[in-house]
Amino acid sequence: MKKLAVIMLMIATLMAAQAQEYRFEVGGALGMSGYLGDANNANLLKKPGYVAGGLFRYIINSRMALKANLLTAKISGNSANLANTYPDAQTYAFSSQLYDLGAQFEFNFLNYGIGSKYLKLKRISPYLTLGVGATLATGDGDAFTLNVPMGVGVKYKLGERLNIGLEFTMRKAFSDKLDGLKDLNGITSGFAKNTDWYSFTMISITYEFSKRCRTCHYVE
Repeated sequence: MKKLAVIMLMIATLMAAQAQEYRFEVGGALGMSGYLGDANNANLLKKPGYVAGGLFRYIINSRMALKANLLTAKISGNSANLANTYPDAQTYAFSSQLYDLGAQFEFNFLNYGIGSKYLKLKRISPYLTLGVGATLATGDGDAFTLNVPMGVGVKYKLGERLNIGLEFTMRKAFSDKLDGLKDLNGITSGFAKNTDWYSFTMISITYEFSKRCRTCHYVE
C-alpha cells in the first residue's frame, strides 16, 4: 500500500511538471522603492522612489520557477526627522540611483496555470521568493555590492500566455555605502553588520513563450 502511494505521488508530481504549456516568460515591472539605512531607520514609506525594469522567468513546473531581473531604482532619505540624533546634531540627506541584477527561486503555494481540472491548476497563486543579486549605486551613494532579495508575491493568469503579478521584496545589501553615509555613529560596518536595506513593491506583466514538447520523437 505504501509503495502504491509513493508511485501515485510520483505520477502526480510528474503530471504537475508537465502541466505547463510554455517554458519561459519575459516581461516588465514597475513600482515603488523604499530604503532603510543611516538616513531612514524605520519607515519604508518615507521618501519613496521608483523601480522599473525587465524580468525573465524559467518555468520549472507549476510550483517552481527561476527568475532573473535587471532593475533600476531611485532611493533617497533625510535624517532630519529621525528620533535619534547623530553626533554634533548633524543631519544628512542623500539621493542614489541603484542598478540591480539578480536571480531568484520562486515557490508557488498552488499549482499555477490553466488546464484540465484533474490537474488542479489555479489561475492565481501566492508565492515565496529568495535569491542573490548584485547592486551598483551611483549618485550620493557610490558602491558595488552583493544583495539578498527575499519576499512574497501573487501571480494571476490573464490568459494562456499572459500573466500579471504583484511582488514585495526586501533586499539586504552587504554594504553601508548605498546612501553615501558610512558609520555615522562610529559603529564599524562588516559584511553583514550595519548595512543598508532597500525594498521593491512591483507590478509585472509577462508573456510566456517556447511551447513544451509533449510528445518527443527521439532518433538515435
